[in-house]
Amino acid sequence: MILNPAQVGRLLRLATYASVATASLLIAGKLAAALMTGSVSVLASLVDSMMDIAASIINLLAVHYSLQPPDRDHRFGHGKAEPLAGLVQAAFIAGSAVFLILHAVERLLYPQPINDATVGVSVLVFAMIATGALLLFQRYVIRQTQSTAIRADALHYATDLLTNAVTIAALGLAMLGWPSADPVFAIGIAFYILYSAGHIGYESIQLLMDHELPPEIHAQIKQIARNHPQVRGVHDVRTRSSGQTYFIQLHLMLDDLMPLVEAHLVADQVEASILAVFPNADILIHEDPATETPPPPLPG
Repeated sequence: MILNPAQVGRLLRLATYASVATASLLIAGKLAAALMTGSVSVLASLVDSMMDIAASIINLLAVHYSLQPPDRDHRFGHGKAEPLAGLVQAAFIAGSAVFLILHAVERLLYPQPINDATVGVSVLVFAMIATGALLLFQRYVIRQTQSTAIRADALHYATDLLTNAVTIAALGLAMLGWPSADPVFAIGIAFYILYSAGHIGYESIQLLMDHELPPEIHAQIKQIARNHPQVRGVHDVRTRSSGQTYFIQLHLMLDDLMPLVEAHLVADQVEASILAVFPNADILIHEDPATETPPPPLPG
């Protein structure tokens, strides 16, 4: 099912509201558990959730801004607000991971007992259920919108789900007489969070650098253009994405003697065919005579 821009905007806003609400609920529960247990692993999970809500609020603002229509100063729209938000999220996540590593190392050097571990386990089980429900909704939104910001946010919460599971294991081992497992597991969580931050940052940078759309989409655009009976060839296809908008440029090779009016009609028909598959696209088509030698293909 292809969604129109209004439906995409509504889904994106719902996803950001759900993210902020879930993170707020998890912070309240984990704060209480961290105070009651004194566990550095629970503290790690709490810090992770605090970073999640900061990132979710940034996402909310970025998605709202990216959905604004083009204006006089931003003729290509505001879509790059999404990867910018992803880059900020990566910095937040990396900072939280460094904090956790330092705190866990301190706890290894100066061990402290864990109290009321069952309370921590109960809170974390509830957190996993809430996070899992949010992730299911976010994955649906990602499939429908291909949003970079929501994908980055979902990666946060997938990390949070793993964090909670590892923290429960650490608390269980501490209850069985291995208190050193708590800071060791916290360090493991922190390094995984650093890995996640690197992944988000890399993807955001690629989008800001106008990385081409995936090869399968590139090939699909070419095939749609070639399907028109009057198109002799297609070359110099360039693509990029900005928020929810795909920017597509291509050259059509048409009969040398085709009148200009007819050539424009063919280009309009090809554009309509591409828009039927990618309704969020901004398309620019140039018509070339078929006898003109096309330029050499771009690298890759």
